[in-house]
Amino acid sequence: MRPLRGIALKLASVLVFIVMASLIKATAQHVPAGQAVFFRSAFAIPVIVAWLVWRGELATGLRANAPMGHLWRGVVGTLAMGLGFAGLAYLPLPEVTAIGYAAPLLTVVFAAMFLGEDVRAFRISAVALGMTGVLIVLAPRLSISPDKAGTTEAFGAMLVLGGAVFAALAQVFVRKLVYTEKTAAIVFYFSLTATALSLITLPFGWVWPTPTESGLLVTAGLLGGLGQILLTSSYREADASLVAPFDYASMIFALLIGYFAFAEIPSWTMLGGAALIVTAGVLIIWRERQLGLERAKQRKAMTP
Repeated sequence: MRPLRGIALKLASVLVFIVMASLIKATAQHVPAGQAVFFRSAFAIPVIVAWLVWRGELATGLRANAPMGHLWRGVVGTLAMGLGFAGLAYLPLPEVTAIGYAAPLLTVVFAAMFLGEDVRAFRISAVALGMTGVLIVLAPRLSISPDKAGTTEAFGAMLVLGGAVFAALAQVFVRKLVYTEKTAAIVFYFSLTATALSLITLPFGWVWPTPTESGLLVTAGLLGGLGQILLTSSYREADASLVAPFDYASMIFALLIGYFAFAEIPSWTMLGGAALIVTAGVLIIWRERQLGLERAKQRKAMTP
């Protein structure tokens, strides 16, 4: 285990994913979300395959023991990605990032509902705190406004929140898949499924992107593949409970990119709500670590 290397890889993956989102946002006014999903997924595949070849894991890494599990994870994950990309056309990048933090909170709820995981008062309280933060971020966008801008922003907020719901459901499928599938297979077949599903949106208004837009979209896809590799590698180098909190560094990157690339100035309301969400997420991760240590002690005590 090399914790500092794991943290560095995690931060690199977070930065890569935020840059990827900013590239999608730069094209979102002209390129439909389904088309963006295609580029993001299709151009990630060669990067992932090249990585597996380099590691000598192509044959074993792409073996699928639960094909239907991959299919359902792909469907739900593609919906999450498409809704999130669509929301980028309506809301500032930091705001989309903050609302997206609802996904790990909702994962706790869905894991209890669908996987029978034991969720006690501490995590329930943390989820309630985090969802309060989500409501604070959403509130200005959902206020009744007669103008068109207010309506489109409310629509965008609902798109991003819907994406967070489906992202949480996708994590539930991933939790089931990890018992039988390798991480490489989960990543590869998600990209493959998302590419195929995105083509369903072809009759609904794909456009011919400009050369600049094409370059941005292809780069977003390549970065998506690179981000998955960096993320996977970070968990090889350090415990998940150590590197997971660094997901929230994405808010810092989103604020910087939003300000300098899109001239987006966050409101104090959004920052306050985001702070609550991040606090709740870190508390859940900390609690998971404590429970993991307790389980490890119990197993050690039971070992003869």
